[in-house]
Amino acid sequence: MSKIPVYFMPGLAANPLIFERIKLDDTLFEVHYLEWEIPRPKESLEDYARRMTLHIKNENPVLIGVSFGGIVVQEMAKHIAVRKLIIISSVKTNQEFPGRIRFARKTLVYKLIPMRLILHFGKLAQFVFGEKFSHRMKLYDTFLSVRDIGYLNWAVEKVVHWNRSVADERVIHIHGDRDWMFPIKNIEKCIVLKGGTHVMIFTKHRWFNANLADIILGE
Repeated sequence: MSKIPVYFMPGLAANPLIFERIKLDDTLFEVHYLEWEIPRPKESLEDYARRMTLHIKNENPVLIGVSFGGIVVQEMAKHIAVRKLIIISSVKTNQEFPGRIRFARKTLVYKLIPMRLILHFGKLAQFVFGEKFSHRMKLYDTFLSVRDIGYLNWAVEKVVHWNRSVADERVIHIHGDRDWMFPIKNIEKCIVLKGGTHVMIFTKHRWFNANLADIILGE
C-alpha cells in the first residue's frame, strides 16, 4: 500500500520547525514540509499559491496549513486535486476575521505598520502570534525565519485583503478556543481544541499526535 502524502504549510513568516513535535506514522504517511517563497513584485495571492503547487510532487495529497498557511493551502487547492484540506488556527473566509482586520482593510491602516522596526526590536514573534507572554517570545522567535521586509508587507496585505467570502466545503478546520489572532467567536464549523491558542500546533502537539492521523484517514 502506498503512503499518503501529507504537506504541511507553516504560518506567516514561520519555518517548518513549528511542526517539529507533530509525529505521523511513517508506515502510513509520507510527510513533506513547505517553506515560504519570497513573493515576486506585485504577485497576487492566486499566482503565489499556484507557484507553491509546483512543490507538490505527489498526486492527491493532504494539505495542512497553519494560520496564513491555512489561507494559502486553500488557494493552492483551487489548482490541484487534494485528498484532504486541513487548516489549523486559521480562517475559512474573510467573514471569520476579527473586527481589527476588517477595520485594517477599510482604512489601510496596516500600511502604517513599521515592519523594519518590528524586525529590529525583535517583536516579530509578538506581531505574528499575538501572544502576550514574554517568556515565550524567544521560543517563538526561533520559528520565524522569513525576515524579508517585502515578504512581510506582501503577506500582511494578502491576509487583510483575502477575498474568499464562501467557505470551501472540503475544509476541515481545527481551532483553539483561546486563539487571540482569530477569536473562536468568529469561527464557524470547526473542531474546537480546548485551551488552544494561536500556536497550538506546537503547544498542543499531544492532541494532534493522538488525533491528526484519524482526521486524515476519516471519511
